[in-house]
Amino acid sequence: MNSTLSDRQAVWAFVAGCIAVTIGVCAHLPMFAMARAMHYRLAGMPMDTGMIVGMALIVLGTLVAAYGLLPRNVAAQRAAAADIVVAAPEDAALGPAHWGLMAVLVVALVIDVMKPASLGFTVPGMISEYGVPKKTVSLVPFFALAGTVTGSVLWGWIADVYGRKASILLSAVMFVGTSICGAMPSLAWNIAMCFMMGAAAGGMLPVTYALLAEMMPSRHRGWSLVLVGGLGAVGGYFAASGLSAVLQPIFGWRILWLANLPTGLSLVLLGALIPESAKFLLARGRVEEAEAVMRRFGATAVCSAPPPPRRTGSHALTGVALYGKLAALSMCALSWGLINFGLLLWLPADLVAKGHSVGVSSRLLAESALIAFPTVFVAALLYSRWSTKGALATMIALTLAGLLLVLRLELAGSGSPVLPVALLIVGTNGIIAIVLPYAAESFPLRVRARATGWVAACTKGGGLLAQALTIGGIALSMGRAALLVMLPTALALILVAWFGRETRGRDLRDLD
Repeated sequence: MNSTLSDRQAVWAFVAGCIAVTIGVCAHLPMFAMARAMHYRLAGMPMDTGMIVGMALIVLGTLVAAYGLLPRNVAAQRAAAADIVVAAPEDAALGPAHWGLMAVLVVALVIDVMKPASLGFTVPGMISEYGVPKKTVSLVPFFALAGTVTGSVLWGWIADVYGRKASILLSAVMFVGTSICGAMPSLAWNIAMCFMMGAAAGGMLPVTYALLAEMMPSRHRGWSLVLVGGLGAVGGYFAASGLSAVLQPIFGWRILWLANLPTGLSLVLLGALIPESAKFLLARGRVEEAEAVMRRFGATAVCSAPPPPRRTGSHALTGVALYGKLAALSMCALSWGLINFGLLLWLPADLVAKGHSVGVSSRLLAESALIAFPTVFVAALLYSRWSTKGALATMIALTLAGLLLVLRLELAGSGSPVLPVALLIVGTNGIIAIVLPYAAESFPLRVRARATGWVAACTKGGGLLAQALTIGGIALSMGRAALLVMLPTALALILVAWFGRETRGRDLRDLD
């Protein structure tokens, strides 16, 4: 942590900012506690002076913390970073440092993923407390997803300026601040704070992938990305559903947002176990610290070669094969967004509407996530040892099977949702863990960043489309929604089978 906080504008400012944000959140807790007799229903209550002062402290504290973490002389740092490439040896063995980094980043991603995953478990309570229809409450996940899109773009720039580790710390401070969603009396304030929460959450996954790609040996990179991403996704959903099953029957839906306070602070403390990026340290001129990090992970640093002369003509995607791969992975990502931020998001509310209590619904979904947990290891094994293309196709097929069982459950009118939801969680989390690494290994260098960025945008686009339909008043039952989503999912499976190419053991330079 000392390495991360050194050479910044002001360490005291970061510490003071964290304290101010925490005090600002705590200023909202008395109103929440006073609503105990009403089962913590705050809708329509006026905001007192303490809450208004607390909100000002949160905004001010976040800005002060961001200033405190800002490195000095950023222009020189960015100029130096352009000529530095840090890479691990191709066949280096995994050591304790690599396993430790993976474990810490899994925990960080669990904390990150559980924020948007909690949306589905708060929806039934918001509909009941605010007395608004489903299409109005859909504005909450819609703006949260819009925040993740904004965060994905913004955090890429922040990570380059602040460093990987400091950007994770800054997102953790924002997580702490957005916990006041649990004490907001109005729906409008919840929508605004959920946008902020999405912006903080949106950048964590790309920053995590970038840090892993820099530290992990090349031959272990693919499966480690799949494993860390998959465990983070399943663990985040299990944490959200588990907290909902245990706490929501006692404290109401608001407690799921207030949980951002302890989890966000724990993420700040967890930063002490995350290594600073060696490339960032070298760009800052902190050579000894960078060499110590690279020794731990077996990495090396070289100055990048001057770029080759630019060819005339367009560098756009050309050829049916490349367009086909892009269409296949885009459809796959879009289907994932429709399921994860559409079907699974509204599933808790649907179970409550069918007569299940919030606690029982959350417990059933937690059981589904627990069943899905071990399969993440299977997905990583399939990706690294069997076939990258086959692993992605298998996850899409499992998702289709889950959709079929959801449709069957809806038509039957009774039965346990544990197996259908477990298959959906297995399939969708396998897809999101595989599709971005697979995309990065499927396109030539000149279009790799653009193609992978487009596929990542499609994952959010599917969720925005699902919420836009609900906001527009198009309310579908779970069965009809499952039937509708099956079409792009089946098309994705066909396109991946047709245009997908095996990337396991392949030198990416062959694509050029």
